Amino acid sequence: MALLQGEVYEAYRSELLKRYRILLTSLGKDQPKDKIKTVRAAFDLAAKAHAGTLRKSGEPYIFHPLAVAQIAVGELGLGVTSAVCALLHDVVEDTEITLEDIEHKFGPKVAQIIDGLTKISTVFENVDKDTSIQAENFKKMLLTLGEDLRVILIKLCDRLHNMRTLGSVSENTKLKIASETMYIYAPLAHRLGLNAIKVELEDLAFKFTDPLMYKDISVKLAETKNARQRYIREFIDPLKEELESAGLNISEIKGRPKSIYSIAQKMQKQHIPFEEVYDGFAIRVIVDSPLHLEKADCWKVYSIVSDMYRSHSSRLRDWLSHPKSNGYSALHTTVLGPKGRWVEVQIRSKRMDDIAERGLAAHWRYKAGSNEPLANTPQDDAFDNWLNAVKETLTNNDLSALDLVSEFRTSLLGEEIYLFTPKGDVKALSNGATALDFAFNIHTEVGKKCIGAKVNNKLVPLHHVLKNGDIVEILTTQKDRVTRDWLEIVKTARAKSKIREALKAERTKKATQGKLLMERLFRKHNLVWNDQTLGKFLKHFHYHVGAEFYHSVAEGHIRLTRQILFDILEKKSPDSTLKISPKSAGTAAKKKQPAIVIGEDYELPYSLAKCCNPVPGDGIFGFVTVGEGIKIHRTNCPNATRLLSQYGYRVIPANWRGDGYQKSFETMISIRGIDDVGIVSRVTEIISKDMEVNMRGINIEANDDGTFDGKIRVMIYDLLHLEQLMDKIKATHKYIEVSREDQ
Repeated sequence: MALLQGEVYEAYRSELLKRYRILLTSLGKDQPKDKIKTVRAAFDLAAKAHAGTLRKSGEPYIFHPLAVAQIAVGELGLGVTSAVCALLHDVVEDTEITLEDIEHKFGPKVAQIIDGLTKISTVFENVDKDTSIQAENFKKMLLTLGEDLRVILIKLCDRLHNMRTLGSVSENTKLKIASETMYIYAPLAHRLGLNAIKVELEDLAFKFTDPLMYKDISVKLAETKNARQRYIREFIDPLKEELESAGLNISEIKGRPKSIYSIAQKMQKQHIPFEEVYDGFAIRVIVDSPLHLEKADCWKVYSIVSDMYRSHSSRLRDWLSHPKSNGYSALHTTVLGPKGRWVEVQIRSKRMDDIAERGLAAHWRYKAGSNEPLANTPQDDAFDNWLNAVKETLTNNDLSALDLVSEFRTSLLGEEIYLFTPKGDVKALSNGATALDFAFNIHTEVGKKCIGAKVNNKLVPLHHVLKNGDIVEILTTQKDRVTRDWLEIVKTARAKSKIREALKAERTKKATQGKLLMERLFRKHNLVWNDQTLGKFLKHFHYHVGAEFYHSVAEGHIRLTRQILFDILEKKSPDSTLKISPKSAGTAAKKKQPAIVIGEDYELPYSLAKCCNPVPGDGIFGFVTVGEGIKIHRTNCPNATRLLSQYGYRVIPANWRGDGYQKSFETMISIRGIDDVGIVSRVTEIISKDMEVNMRGINIEANDDGTFDGKIRVMIYDLLHLEQLMDKIKATHKYIEVSREDQ
């Protein structure tokens, strides 16, 4: 036994040193000895601190920080400090080592980054019971953005490795982590320009949130791989010859397939099968040019491509002149390739390609002292502008953690549009922004006084949604016009923050006026206004906060006559008791229990969520609502990602019972096809007679183009029953499509 333990230890030690040497190789041979010594010290400390600790997969825990460091260095190109922080990112939380120990051994900068990376169970002392702990942790992580960008880069590397090794945790944990990844971390990676990480995070998360569709697409991609590669060669070979003959120094031309998740998104949005996703890949042309010739060479490549293949006039995207705020810069065009297939061609320089794949990481590396600095480039300005917007959002103390995450995701992680002032200045706003957003983007005072706008010389209201390329002129008045309704109009975090600030200032002003009114009223009747009398009025008018009461007084919502005043002051508050109606008592306990086990409990009452109508056989989870008990959702419910990521602490495991299902469940199927005589009759006959399925509703309409479509609400027993029904309907006609409808 001792010999076996010795063999196991030697194997572990050998593998550990092997992975450490790979990390050193990724850092590069030209690193100074003192830097390598620092990395070795971090490695030794982490290995000692995590000694004897195993991950859920059974492998030694030290392999995780080593893998995170390898991703940071090998895949993002970060340096020694990032490697040290990645190696130590869990020691403060999981071991007895303190931040003070880290600072003493590695300096204040490493300690600061480790502090930002440290995962904690509670961030603030008073966390509201309805506030997601995940959101609080994410808020703390975002607050470190202004201190050191490497915090968020290493955090994404940590999340990527956790996703790569997610298979060994429970199903419920997989679903929570995957949904959180899809909701926050993948969009964050996209917004930071980390395309390679973003694509992998999306695919890995999709693998766990919708495993059947993931497997179906991955199998079909594998089956069509050879045909796809032949077509790419057929497109690339003549193009490469033409580019080289023109004297361009082409670094690489390659065809890259779309990610599994992006293919799935296209299939779902356009309601098409895999076989009809024709733009399943893109051709990337990377030209090796010096900085001052990058744009000119990219346009030369575009000219040659559009001469060889007919271009789609409305599909040219110029991100050379105005890079995206995540630093992405390139030319995109769509051309008609061989066999009449539309092909997207992406044109960029070698430097642009590095930023396209590694985004903020490349930006950080260059700014930190590379030999190829990006000073004064559009990418530099784009990153800085975005980071300033993030910092401005984070300084809004009125936002709860959940509101912050929501705002961050919608306003700061979304796609952008580019707009122009009448003078020609370019403004970047998130897609869906309104004229009022544009006003606040120009200046807070302009936004507060905005009464309307002219878009392309046409008058529009404040809620007008802007489009890419619009020329916008803001119309103002002399007085502030901010109202609470404006929060529903604007979409950007900056505008919402400024509106809330203005409303808060106005409410404070009104509350002060209300307090003066109450003091004046009491003096008039020779009474004393103090905290005790305020308490009586708050209780009488059902207010919890004095400021809200004072605001209502100032607004005239509360009018106090002499009689009302003395009635409130002389009133004695009777004791109140909570009485439960005998009629309602025990109703939940007497409910007939259907076929779902909540956690380990067979007795908990629940209801099925109307947004996805789960049926036996679907992957499901329970969600504890406020006031409506436990709701059962499908794991691929349209709302699942948001619920699992924002309210993970309210999610509980749920499973269908394995002892048979006697109850039928309502679901909706969507049907469409070529219109034919008697087709509806045949479909309804199959449903009601052949399959003996009860229909709760049917709505089928014929279209002018000779097709029909509709929806049918049916009562089925489980997923297999539903699939059998759909297969039977499909068999009625060659050109008929049937799918389950998410409601």
